[in-house]
Formats: sequence, structure tokens, C-alpha cells
Amino acid sequence: MAARVQREDFDVAAEIAALTAGRTDVGAIVTFTGRVRGDEGSVAAMTLEHYPGMTETELSRIEAEALLRWSLQASLIVHRVGELKPGNNIVLVVTVSVHRQAAFEAASFVMDYLKTRAPFWKKVTDASGKTAWVDVREADERAVRRWS
Repeated sequence: MAARVQREDFDVAAEIAALTAGRTDVGAIVTFTGRVRGDEGSVAAMTLEHYPGMTETELSRIEAEALLRWSLQASLIVHRVGELKPGNNIVLVVTVSVHRQAAFEAASFVMDYLKTRAPFWKKVTDASGKTAWVDVREADERAVRRWS
């Protein structure tokens, strides 16, 4: 089980291969890759900030919660920080289980919690250079409440 915060991009296929190497008990691999949307030219960049140590601890806590709720063989969270451009990868969540339902539900749970509880601060910059901090959306709050 692993959770990382990094500036550099990730390779989805390489991450899956490393996570499942030598495993014969894998029946399902579910991945989610979040990317920076350009929103039809209105977003020139997104900057993600975090508090080192605290962020990794919270990502590990979210992952541990998923492992308690579902029978997973493995899982991975990779979250990028720094300035990202439209089309860049932001986050990767991989859940591995014997059966697909556990992998799908666990991946959805992890993403809902990352969107609402992980200590990242997001700022978007538009084409004119104007910046604005991004708050958690009510739709994301509703999504996370379903797991209570």
C-alpha cells in the first residue's frame, strides 16, 4: 500500500506493473487518473500546494480506511503538486482486488475523500494571469457523505 506526493509526472502503466508484479490473486485493477482541464481556454495553469508530512499522512489515512472497508490486494495514490498545465496529470488512484466491485468502490471512496479531505490547496490561473483559489464544491461534499 502506498501514497506519494510528487512534482514529477507519473506513468500509469508503469505504476500498475510495479503494484501488481508477481501477483496471481488479482482479478480487478481499477484506475482513476485526474487531469487538469483547460475549460475551453479559461484555465492556463493550476497550482497545487501542500504541507509536506501532513499531506502524506492524510493520504495514507484515506488509503488505510479504504483497506479496512474493502478487501484489496493492493492500492496506490500518487498526487502531484506544483504548477500544472491543461492536459497534465494531477492524481492517480489504483485499487487492486480479487473482484471488480471492491476495486471500483474503493477507488471511488478514495477519490471522494481526496477531493474533500486531503490537505491540498488549489489555485487556478486564467489566460489573462488572474488567479483564484478553488474551494471544495458542494457536489463533492455530497459525494463523500454517501460513505458515512
